[in-house]
Amino acid sequence: MNYRILSIKQKSKKIWVAMAFIFLIVACQPKELSRYEKIWSWPIDATAPGINTRLEIDLDQDSPDMRWWADANKIVEERLQWWKEAKFGMFVHWGVYSQFSGEWEGKPYTGYAEHIMRKAKVPNKVYFEKAVKTFNPINFDADEWIDLAKETGMRYFVITAKHHDGVAMYPSKAYDHSIKSSKFKHDPMMELKEACQKNDMKFGFYYSHAFDWEHPNAPGNDWDYENPGGDKHLFGGRDWYEQNPDMVPRFREYIDQKAIPQLLELVRNYDPDIIWFDTPHKLPPEENLRMIKVVREAKPDIVINSRCVALFDKGNHYGDYRSTADRPAEFAPTEGSWEGIPTTNESYGYHKYDDSHKPAGFFIKLLSKAAHRGGNLLMNIGPKGDGLIDTRDVEILRGIGRWMKVNGESIYNTERCPLPVQHWGETTLKGRNLYLHIFNWPQDGKLVVGGLKSKVNKATLMASDAYDELNFSRLNDKDLLVKLPKSTVHPDVSVIKLTLDEDIDIDPVRLLSAQKTNRLHVFDADEVYEEIKYSDGKQNRDHINFGGKDDQPISWNVRLIQDTKYKVKITANNGSGFEGAAIELKIGGKIWTKNVGQQGLNEWEIGEVTLSKGGHNISIHPLQMQEKEHLRLQSVQLVPSA
Repeated sequence: MNYRILSIKQKSKKIWVAMAFIFLIVACQPKELSRYEKIWSWPIDATAPGINTRLEIDLDQDSPDMRWWADANKIVEERLQWWKEAKFGMFVHWGVYSQFSGEWEGKPYTGYAEHIMRKAKVPNKVYFEKAVKTFNPINFDADEWIDLAKETGMRYFVITAKHHDGVAMYPSKAYDHSIKSSKFKHDPMMELKEACQKNDMKFGFYYSHAFDWEHPNAPGNDWDYENPGGDKHLFGGRDWYEQNPDMVPRFREYIDQKAIPQLLELVRNYDPDIIWFDTPHKLPPEENLRMIKVVREAKPDIVINSRCVALFDKGNHYGDYRSTADRPAEFAPTEGSWEGIPTTNESYGYHKYDDSHKPAGFFIKLLSKAAHRGGNLLMNIGPKGDGLIDTRDVEILRGIGRWMKVNGESIYNTERCPLPVQHWGETTLKGRNLYLHIFNWPQDGKLVVGGLKSKVNKATLMASDAYDELNFSRLNDKDLLVKLPKSTVHPDVSVIKLTLDEDIDIDPVRLLSAQKTNRLHVFDADEVYEEIKYSDGKQNRDHINFGGKDDQPISWNVRLIQDTKYKVKITANNGSGFEGAAIELKIGGKIWTKNVGQQGLNEWEIGEVTLSKGGHNISIHPLQMQEKEHLRLQSVQLVPSA
């Protein structure tokens, strides 16, 4: 035997063993995380930059810190495809609060019934005993809810998995504060998910991620815990984390212990198509983004709304689409993809004292307005605590459903319509089909479609029994005349379908009617200066705010096909203290100055003007504005004189 060769083999083996041992030691050493990994870790890394205060994150969407968001945003249009096609969804606010229907211990509270815990300042322990433990919706039937949504013409469904009261509406294992402690031994979220699947309806959750009255380290509860984000406006109010950055780590505990675990639980167990966030201003933007990143990684194709992060810079947001204001009646101009969230009365949760239910026609018109402007409608109802849906809500939904059964094609999968405002209603567009949504049926049977230059092949009236072809002719190269029957086919909105021979071609200047009132709404103005702010569009709050400057005009471009004399009126809806506010109105060579600072919703008749055939510009300039005054202008009305 060659002992030298054997010795070499033995030495080689020892070397390999030693190398393997060293490799094992190195592999078992804690990995040094990069700065990027530290700031986005969950649970938060103990060495992350800013761990003892606010995290040091560059929130610019193009920054290296935000590359995960930029990567996710590359498929935003793909994510949104089903949502854009759906157009119409059901929003449901239902929780343990629903059993109190806006009343606590015999005392009714106005406003949002789902806020009863905050409004009545109910202690957490009391709320758990009287709201969570007693919850028992014996009449809940997921199939009935989804069948009603489908009958209404809705194509996606969003339900509150956790509202601000902090109670999960499913038996959560991630955090022990849910209906698992109630008398109701079901999982209503799973039952609704399964009902949606049976009806080919998209399904998702509302989750209150930044406002939680149960957790001791979450914003909102200032009656049990003296926390910021509540009605007492503690620690600087809305900007508490700006003024007290050293407080942020404590509230980070809520995110890591409750919010993120439950969000992951919802995504993994229920596979939702959409997550709907709310009230992001209660937490620092970077903490909201930590939650959004976790959801994105768990399901890259999930749709997320813009209320995920309170950080709007030059129109940018961190969701897939923009959520506009609650309870809209009109829509301010909004770029990109967006959604309105009306509710049947003025509360989102069931409120037995709120009888302000709007008729079905209100929501049908709202659908038309949203579709014309490229938006969706997520319409809310608040079922009762026993699981039944209010009969008034059912009546409204079925009224919408009857209309959608006939006219749904004029809503689904439509795009933003470039045709200018029509005095008789709204227009929607899908490919080479233009739909005329007539709110005000012309008594003389003559409907003028202003600004439509495209060649039209066919005009049909959409009705329940059959689609009747209508006669039409050209008034000129910009306007079309459609001959209508004497009576409307629907009391609120009748629809005519125009089949175009080519892609739509329009003249953008609004055509004024010489017979009917023309309402020039501020939301439809052609020129609005950047510093002017739009209101939220709620009932009688559809105005712009002229904020303390005299050099902010607003204007409309219009045209006429015949000389017409008009009475000129202005409406404004001012608060108190604006008495000195005045405007200068320029129209048809005339200039009027008028004090319009009177408090409340008022209308002023300015005078008369004759506008000649052709184009005109109508402009309003604020005058005599004090620094803190905000003139709230709503519209200019041109009423043809007899």
